[in-house]
Amino acid sequence: MPQLIMDFKLKRKYVVMVGAGSEAYKKVLNFLDAGSKVLVVSRNFSAGFKELEKAKKICLTRTEIKDGEAFVKELNPKPDLLAVATSDHQLNASLAKRAKASGFMVYVADNPDISDFILPAVARIGDVRIAVSTEGKSPAMAKKLRQRIEELITQEDLLQIKLQERIRTILKEHVGDQKIRRKVLYKIMEDDKVKMLLISGKFHEAEKTASKIMESIVREEKIKNETLRRLENEFSNR
Repeated sequence: MPQLIMDFKLKRKYVVMVGAGSEAYKKVLNFLDAGSKVLVVSRNFSAGFKELEKAKKICLTRTEIKDGEAFVKELNPKPDLLAVATSDHQLNASLAKRAKASGFMVYVADNPDISDFILPAVARIGDVRIAVSTEGKSPAMAKKLRQRIEELITQEDLLQIKLQERIRTILKEHVGDQKIRRKVLYKIMEDDKVKMLLISGKFHEAEKTASKIMESIVREEKIKNETLRRLENEFSNR
């Protein structure tokens, strides 16, 4: 079944991760990167988990889960998401079933079919996040494709994002017309001088050039709109 890749807002959400293997560790880092509050439950923990706990980034609970239903029932506070990544497939399924019955979202590392969503391979370059999914068919290929994408993103692209954010903020404060805002942003993105300045790492000069482009377009559109209003008034008064 085709999957819809979505960007969940997990900031300040409470996530309980059951399992502490290498797969669980990678997923925990993803949840932390998203701003989640994370509790990890397992019998044993690697040095990586202990370092995260020492840095007060996660909480650890050392226990052996024998009854998935009882464990989920006793969770307090209730999590927004229960993530499961143990080597016991039956326990994983039991935890997922009970968690769904309790009304919170479920992610099972070894079984995308019973998960509420999948966690795709994510390319991270600066502020850019690009998800790559093979719908769970080949995590290895998802990783390989992610690496290819990471190689395509340049420093110029990252600076262009920063520049677009600066100009967009100004436009949202002073220009109500969304079409004009869009026109300005695309013009800046396509401008050769801006591109060359960003390639050279001269961000402040690129920002000055972008500001001039913005001011010019806004001024032109203002004159155009005033002219149109005048012509409309003249026509209506005839």
